[in-house]
Amino acid sequence: MTSQKLTVARRTVLRAGIVIGALAAARVLTSSDGGPTAPAPARPGTASGAPETYRLRPLAGETSRSGPGASPPRPDVAFTLPGRGREFALTFDDGPDPRYTPEILEVLRRHRARATFFVVGECALAFPDLLHYIAEEGHTVGNHTWTHPQLTALPLGAVRSELGRTSALIEEVLGTAPTLARAPYGDWDQESLDICNDLGMSPVGWSVDSQDWTCPGPERIADTVLDGVGSGAIVLSHDGGGDRIQTVQALEWYLPELLDDGWSPVLVPR
Repeated sequence: MTSQKLTVARRTVLRAGIVIGALAAARVLTSSDGGPTAPAPARPGTASGAPETYRLRPLAGETSRSGPGASPPRPDVAFTLPGRGREFALTFDDGPDPRYTPEILEVLRRHRARATFFVVGECALAFPDLLHYIAEEGHTVGNHTWTHPQLTALPLGAVRSELGRTSALIEEVLGTAPTLARAPYGDWDQESLDICNDLGMSPVGWSVDSQDWTCPGPERIADTVLDGVGSGAIVLSHDGGGDRIQTVQALEWYLPELLDDGWSPVLVPR
């Protein structure tokens, strides 16, 4: 069987697995008479100290500043990994989340893969044990601001507070300050970049937007990643900020396929 036929066959099997998983989830979420079950546990909100979900949603319907009307990519932001051959980086934003972060970590553990998690300060404050969990699994914890604002719309003092407060919390919890940062929506300007550098962090963007924030279905997310990954790619996904079950299911699909095809997931260099 040719390599192309093997890939098609593998995708067919994985697609079937996702469909079965979705049907199983649907059975769990309905009662025996077809009616809804009791509500699921509350998502992180103001009561727990974590940010409201709506504050983590994309600006104007998109997370990426690489779309139509976007500013040109900044040369001082890392959008890809330099000289990496068949290596790529998985990154997850907007966590930690008490449900989806552990599920993503479990998938990564089973496949012996490493990733970079850009955490929101309010979420990290609410769930500090998850920071330990991420770090102890060999992953990198990066800074994604305290409340997930658009940095370019803030006064400089607020930008410094958003980044500095988050770095201070990560250092307090893990004993080491982060050396990587990602602006919400990928939106940097020179002033915010200067503050980022002053705080000892390198700014990180992405070259592949998984589009998981649109909830298009795990198959679409997986295909977006599989079609987009190239040498040194940095893949954007999310472990917080909403219902991320599709992100988990898609990771289960595309990660083993990339590994089978000879790709290696690596940490974003610090």
